[in-house]
Amino acid sequence: MAASFKKSYRFAIFSSMYITVCLTLFVSVFFYIKDAFDWVFLLCFIPVCFVLSVFLIQVRVERFIYKRVKKIYDDVSLLDVTTLKRGQITTDMSTLTKEVERFAASKKLEIESLKIREEYRKEFMGNVAHELKTPLFTTQGYILTLLDGAMKDKTILKKYLKRAAAAVERLVYLVSDLDMIAKLEVGDLNLRYEYFDMVELVQHTFELLEMKASKKNITLTFERADNKPVMVNADRERIQQLLTNLIVNSIKYGKQDGTTEVTIENLIQNKVIVRVTDNGEGIASEHIPRLFERFYRVDKSGSRREGGSGLGLSIVKHIIEAHDEKIYVESDFGVGSEFSFTLEKAEELPKKPVVDVVGGN
Repeated sequence: MAASFKKSYRFAIFSSMYITVCLTLFVSVFFYIKDAFDWVFLLCFIPVCFVLSVFLIQVRVERFIYKRVKKIYDDVSLLDVTTLKRGQITTDMSTLTKEVERFAASKKLEIESLKIREEYRKEFMGNVAHELKTPLFTTQGYILTLLDGAMKDKTILKKYLKRAAAAVERLVYLVSDLDMIAKLEVGDLNLRYEYFDMVELVQHTFELLEMKASKKNITLTFERADNKPVMVNADRERIQQLLTNLIVNSIKYGKQDGTTEVTIENLIQNKVIVRVTDNGEGIASEHIPRLFERFYRVDKSGSRREGGSGLGLSIVKHIIEAHDEKIYVESDFGVGSEFSFTLEKAEELPKKPVVDVVGGN
């Protein structure tokens, strides 16, 4: 209380003391010259002068500061009306300083966040432009070559049309992935929850990717202690897409004659965890925090050589988050990587009808 008093009224008290001393000396000299010195008047004059001075100075200074502080609040509140309100205006300089420092700190964080977002936006736009430009220019080049006369050669015509079709297919794949990730981010993608056997889904995905794995002689293995079904409650189509993206990634970055292994384990009473492990290139630790960003590539030349949209892991992350589940990454560079995700277990629950739920954050 004393500290607060000193901080609030120190200026008025010291100023009043100076004024009282000066006026007392002036009055004393005046009485001395007039030869009518009055000690009673002087003793009454000192406290009255001091109190009046304190009051007048404090009121005037507060009004003077209030007007200017109010202008600061009004100007600053245009930037953020939620943090500075009219009811919070104060003339206490300590409180004002803390308020302005807090406001400045919050704005500094916002500015830093905006700078990061701006850098991310620039990088994202550059990546989108590059990914779209490559298949578009490739297609354009083949078509222009054919129009310039190459179409007369049936062998070249067929070969160039196939290459142009492949470029267009990659473009369609990229646009499709962009459309999906946009829907996932705004929560505009419906999730059709149903009970299904995760073991069966893994085996079905292996069958679809068997030929792709055989090109690098990569063995797809499924580790399960027993052959019992593992029933989960999720969107079967989206989980298959998620699992496909993870396995394709492990094949893409896997070593020749390597392995990709999928395991399903009980995590807690109502959760299972699915792990996709490979013995491929692995991922350096500095890349892991950005691994699920759109178009982020650990090895740009390698990933483009292998193809793909660069959105696979970002889609995986959004599908898992749309299910309110978690995804984890563990990797040793040069040894291999493991991606794992959780799902709601439904082993002993009765069969339920399919339910449409809007997914997304």
